[in-house]
Amino acid sequence: MTDDAGSDADGDPDADGLTHTTADGDVQMVDVGDKPDSDRRAVARGEIRLTPETIAAVEADAVEKGDVLATARIGAIRAVKHAWESIPMCHQIPISNVETEFAVGDDRIGLTVAVETTGKTGCEMEALEGVTTGLNVVWDMVKAAEKGADGGYPNTRIAGVEVVDKRKRPASE
Repeated sequence: MTDDAGSDADGDPDADGLTHTTADGDVQMVDVGDKPDSDRRAVARGEIRLTPETIAAVEADAVEKGDVLATARIGAIRAVKHAWESIPMCHQIPISNVETEFAVGDDRIGLTVAVETTGKTGCEMEALEGVTTGLNVVWDMVKAAEKGADGGYPNTRIAGVEVVDKRKRPASE
């Protein structure tokens, strides 16, 4: 068995240095059962690039499907809570807090998602799921406005998705 630092039960690194594989190369979930609970926080961010006309429609709440940012916020929070269902080796963790923040620019909408938990494993995958799903919801809500003459999306891009902060401290008593 390995822990999430890539070591076997005796603390020796796996032959391949990976944490989700056995010595035979079989995929497995990391055993975190012996780890102490810690207070954890992860923050991820990303952005979707849109035309200035679409940004103006979002800001004016004039998108036919409804309030884009409110819907994207709900989608982001839901994705955080369900990350374990879409990432095969992700543990189901108790989410204690989710914060979402949108930054609307002239040709883009940025989304930052912060996730907090107390448990045996981190929450960066949950934060990343929140960002990517929230941005996908924005795309879905505005796709009619973004669609080009050929049916494609020449100006629409999701970019810069990254973890920008990850913290761990012993659980409060």
